[in-house]
Amino acid sequence: MLETKVCIIGAGPAGATAALQLAYMGIPCLVVDKAVFPRDKVCGDGLSGKVLTLLSRIHPGIGERLQLAAFKEDSWGVTFTAANRMSMDIPYKPGYQKLPGEPRGFVCKRLDFDNFLVDELKRCPQVQLIEGQSITRYELQPDGYLLSDAAGNIRIKTQLVIVANGAHSGFTKEVAGIRMEPKYYAAGIRAYYKGVKGTHHDSFIELHFLKNLLPGYLWIFPLPNGEANVGMDMLSDAVRDRKVNLKTLMTDTLKQDPIFAERFKDAEMTSSLDGYGLPLGSRKRRLSGQRYMLVGDAAFLIDPFTGEGIGNAVYSGAIAAQQAAACLKAGNFSAETMMAYDERVYRVLGPELKLSHRLQQLVRYPRLFNWLMKMG
Repeated sequence: MLETKVCIIGAGPAGATAALQLAYMGIPCLVVDKAVFPRDKVCGDGLSGKVLTLLSRIHPGIGERLQLAAFKEDSWGVTFTAANRMSMDIPYKPGYQKLPGEPRGFVCKRLDFDNFLVDELKRCPQVQLIEGQSITRYELQPDGYLLSDAAGNIRIKTQLVIVANGAHSGFTKEVAGIRMEPKYYAAGIRAYYKGVKGTHHDSFIELHFLKNLLPGYLWIFPLPNGEANVGMDMLSDAVRDRKVNLKTLMTDTLKQDPIFAERFKDAEMTSSLDGYGLPLGSRKRRLSGQRYMLVGDAAFLIDPFTGEGIGNAVYSGAIAAQQAAACLKAGNFSAETMMAYDERVYRVLGPELKLSHRLQQLVRYPRLFNWLMKMG
């Protein structure tokens, strides 16, 4: 049996960030993931500027290595397009000159970004990483959790669990009691393309809120080497009620819409068209309990308007690690003590999530959204 003070289930952005934060605070931890890295993850691949900010705060070297990475595309803003085809470019910093240190986001494939974070974990002697093992059993005992796989081949005793195993986390459902609610969940699809025309010269990410896609949108996120991540998402209750086939809708939009048809005329799809679920942070939930905290997608923290989840994942991971350090120091892992984690997550991320939920509701009314774009 393996023993550790902190076990992190999942080595994606939230889990890896939690482990890095703990490591640079001098606290050993064990990270276990069902995959063997590098592995792909269906996602929009957009990283807000707060990802670099947070990773640099954990240790400047991480941020420096990320900035030098060739697998990412720097993005300096967002282009919003309303149902009336009126567009608005919103740079991350007004009057930006693409100088070092200016706010910007990135677009990079999750295959590359997640593997970058795993490589960072491997730099840290305080982190023990186990790949290719799926934790499916969770037994709360008086002195901690006993974690194991279905066959019992791996057994881990830990004082504290940080749950970072994504949107379909069994722990989130079975222990935390959080389940998918269609009105607070989105269905998404994405594919990689090469040769898409008309992308912004400073690699602005594009969100197209076209009438036949509402309450959802189509995105185009530019990647290095002339590639782009192209996808679509829609609230799950709308997909269900309207019997929408997202793959058909996206394919038809790119072929039949006159603007997209021109932009994709010579484009080549370089991957399969794959689907995934987005657990949205549209309402508050209890994110912790006795000896555990949920982080990232397992905590339902995706931005309801833009669908961006990586930034919120890394922030929740860092906050969980800081809470873990406080609990270890006090020797107190009660549900009441863990509430400090929930409070901090919603203090840091809550205002943005609340605003995004309101914007998501707004796009249900194309005329009002069109008017706001015109005013802008």
